[in-house]
Amino acid sequence: MVSPTRPLYPLPGRRNDRNKQPLQTFRAYNIAHRGSNGEIPEETAAAYMRAIEEGTDFIETDILASKDGALICFHDVTLDDTTDITNHKEFANRKRTYEVQGVNTTGFFLVDFTLDELKLLRVKQRYPFRDQQYNGEFSIITFDEFISIALDAHRVVGIYPEIKNPVFINQQVKWPGGKRFEDKFVETLKKYGYRGSYMSKQWLKQPAFIQSFAPTSLIYISNQTDLPKIFLIDDVDMPTQDTNQSYWEITSDSYLDFIKEYVVGIGPWKDNIIPVSSNYLQIPSDLVARAHAHNLQVHPYTFRNENKFLHFNFSEDPYNEYDYWINKIGVDGLFTDFTGSLHHYQEWTNPFASGEKEATRLLHKIELMLSKFKYFN
Repeated sequence: MVSPTRPLYPLPGRRNDRNKQPLQTFRAYNIAHRGSNGEIPEETAAAYMRAIEEGTDFIETDILASKDGALICFHDVTLDDTTDITNHKEFANRKRTYEVQGVNTTGFFLVDFTLDELKLLRVKQRYPFRDQQYNGEFSIITFDEFISIALDAHRVVGIYPEIKNPVFINQQVKWPGGKRFEDKFVETLKKYGYRGSYMSKQWLKQPAFIQSFAPTSLIYISNQTDLPKIFLIDDVDMPTQDTNQSYWEITSDSYLDFIKEYVVGIGPWKDNIIPVSSNYLQIPSDLVARAHAHNLQVHPYTFRNENKFLHFNFSEDPYNEYDYWINKIGVDGLFTDFTGSLHHYQEWTNPFASGEKEATRLLHKIELMLSKFKYFN
């Protein structure tokens, strides 16, 4: 019998990565939101592998923690919506009510299950209008397993993990020595060699952005890692979970001037950048321009292909939406549930720079020549 915690794919370091195609940096980043979850259940190994196959630049994940302190790739603090938890009668007495971001929430909470117990569950598609054929096939994965997928890719693939609900996790999960959730998060990244400031040689070798809706978490880890950080920005009605600041305060020029000392960019909900009325876009705000004026990148979320998520301006065509946001609004990266669609759009409209491709080929040839030469010394 296979142990429920055994990874079903190679661990890092088993692939010769000297000749990997580098990360593209000349066009907006294609960020696979929870993997290619428009096709395969979110945050599963299969969803991330599919996104890599489809051409993503970064695979994105949410990091939470189990009862025994394991870091897990999962979006919700409850297991109800995207797992088969209700089929497991042995866990029927685990339902609880906790306060999460000021709201009493009832369900089966991830923090009440050990890693081995979580590995018994199977993931299902969040949205009923998406493909259901993979429901029940895949397990929850750990942060380590997620990193393994990126490092074992045939080309350089970045990771984009989120410090998810840190206030709640730090309340419910305790680690030895008084360590915090954020400490364990950074320790995991360091264990696999993730370090370096944005666009540094080390960062380009193993690219990573760290994201969070909690500004205090990003500030806290700034002394632990120089990896680039992205401050996520929620709906206008949602205050920050740790500092209780309003949307208007955290998008003010004074706050952008403050937070730029700790982050390289912001990740706003796209409807906050451009207001929507009757499913039509209104006049864009100046948030992108002001962020760029503060030397901050902008990576909005979330782009989805289905008609119910496409505003009428785009004639039910996701390529029109991508074109608008990249070429009119000027964003620097996009979180998408359909990474293949974004990759196709960018290849058709802004293909891999020929000069960059030729330079990469030349470097590979030189490297091969040098590797042969060393055997004669």
